[in-house]
Amino acid sequence: MTGKQKLELTWIGKEKRPKLEPRILLEDSEKSYHAKHRVSDNDIFDNRLIFGDNLLALKALEQEFSGKVKCIYIDPPFNTQQAFEHYDDGYEHSIWLGLIRDRAESLRRLLSDDGTLFVHIDDNELGYLIALLDEVFGRRNRIGVVTFKQSSASGPKAINPGLVTTNNYILYYAKNKDVWSPNRVYVPGSRDDRYSKYIENYEDDFQDWCLIGLREAFLRSNRLQSWDEAKAKFADKLEVKLADFVVTNAHRVVRTARVAPKDVNESARDALAQSTADRTKVYRSAREDKDDYYFLGGEQLVFYKAKTRIIDGKSTTASPLTNLWDDLLSNNLHNEGGVSFPNGKKPEALIKRCLELSTTIGDIVLDSFAGSGTTGSVAHKMGRRWIMVELGEHCHTHIIPRLKAVIDGEDQSGISKAVGWQGGGGFRYYRLAPSLIINDRWGNPVINPEYNAAMLAKALAKLEGFNYAPSETHWWQHGHSSERDFIYVTTQNLSAEQLQALSDEVGPERSLLVCSAAFHGVTAAKAAERWPNLTLKKIPKMVLARCHWGRDDYSLNVTNLPMAEIEKAEPAAPGNSVKNTKSRKAALANAGQGGLFGENE
Repeated sequence: MTGKQKLELTWIGKEKRPKLEPRILLEDSEKSYHAKHRVSDNDIFDNRLIFGDNLLALKALEQEFSGKVKCIYIDPPFNTQQAFEHYDDGYEHSIWLGLIRDRAESLRRLLSDDGTLFVHIDDNELGYLIALLDEVFGRRNRIGVVTFKQSSASGPKAINPGLVTTNNYILYYAKNKDVWSPNRVYVPGSRDDRYSKYIENYEDDFQDWCLIGLREAFLRSNRLQSWDEAKAKFADKLEVKLADFVVTNAHRVVRTARVAPKDVNESARDALAQSTADRTKVYRSAREDKDDYYFLGGEQLVFYKAKTRIIDGKSTTASPLTNLWDDLLSNNLHNEGGVSFPNGKKPEALIKRCLELSTTIGDIVLDSFAGSGTTGSVAHKMGRRWIMVELGEHCHTHIIPRLKAVIDGEDQSGISKAVGWQGGGGFRYYRLAPSLIINDRWGNPVINPEYNAAMLAKALAKLEGFNYAPSETHWWQHGHSSERDFIYVTTQNLSAEQLQALSDEVGPERSLLVCSAAFHGVTAAKAAERWPNLTLKKIPKMVLARCHWGRDDYSLNVTNLPMAEIEKAEPAAPGNSVKNTKSRKAALANAGQGGLFGENE
């Protein structure tokens, strides 16, 4: 046994990793959309909707957004072996694990140190996904597993044999638990009937307070004589009326609770002792940063106000959020956002809760499996900045119309009324640029002719770790990595004379990476000696080994795997499944190399 063994999840092809091309993003202004009028000073317009493979899109975002995303919510394919309308959800187990692992690693890089990840999943891959994310994020950074009740045990599913499945799960991780600080979230709850007393004369001096029964106070406020009369008047709404009365008068509704002298400070112990000796009046012990103590008859008066919170603009009985979310059933979900997305849409209230836990106004939220656009819609209504990625055509048929309705204030479904949404803001639509390098008709790697000069400069700047920022005054400054380090990209064949002029203009206090198609009569060694402020690299040779070029889709589906062909080539003997198992593993390994993982390019 070695000294550095670790507990980890393994699968076929785990060691295979894609060499992703960091593509540039191209905005399509015709698909971008902005509110016609600014609704408030908090309007956010620079949100991003990206159309393309989500693994390539995450790689494209890393240079600009690494360490800047406060919250990531993803709802990846559940691997249920079912084909839905908008997704092929039948990924082979090992392929699915590799697909999620690669994305999880990129997502972690994008998260801020105090950022939070939520991954929505069902029980098909739950156990494996926990082990996988523990490995990527660190087990100590796993905050917990939330059980989300998404349906009730009714309808057709209620007749299923065995257990009726009603729950999904949300894996909840911090990037770095040492600096992570979640928001305190409360949820509405039922009335606590232990609070059965009411301070009749609250406006008087506290020593003269008189307590009566809660029911008596309720009857008086409604000019009723008896509880039977109240039942007759309010029928099945009586408890709702009583609960509203309690919340409205939370500063008057109390219960008494025994308290030990050791559980309060010295001043409070004196007041407690006085109330024990004199049971005719209330005694108080003032506190500077907390509510005062009140004692009556040797017991503490506990006010209902402590059990209430403002939730969605309304005061209500509330309790701290737990890891069981059974209050967000998907009722009328098909109407949210004005789009239909069977088996794929999540309730806006669910995303709202995740964002309440992990973000504040202006934070960046990312969803790389955008689906019908719920995450972006909710983030937008809550004043968060957002980035969404989607490859399916529903990016155009579902997400864009939904976001337009949000921006125009026409979407009043979901959380709109709870947050007082009236419209505003906007988003920019991007697509992934095509691969920078393609093969010509003779099989030689060349720069993609779809790239113009600006696209080429931007792409090479990204590949070399420079921020693309063309200067308006210096034609050779296409980007920078620091205040003194720049990049220049050209398809020209540069001569020694041109390089000398370039070196003179750059000057000894600055450095320049020169990316050119060719250098006439100049070797790298001679250039380094003659022009120490210049570094020369040839296009495209400088980047050929960096990435897997020309690959646009990393969302491999099991139906594309050559299982049958391999199994026919090596049939198993009757009653012996070993050969079939081996050939299936070989198929998966080959599929990983030639498809998702791309090691055989």
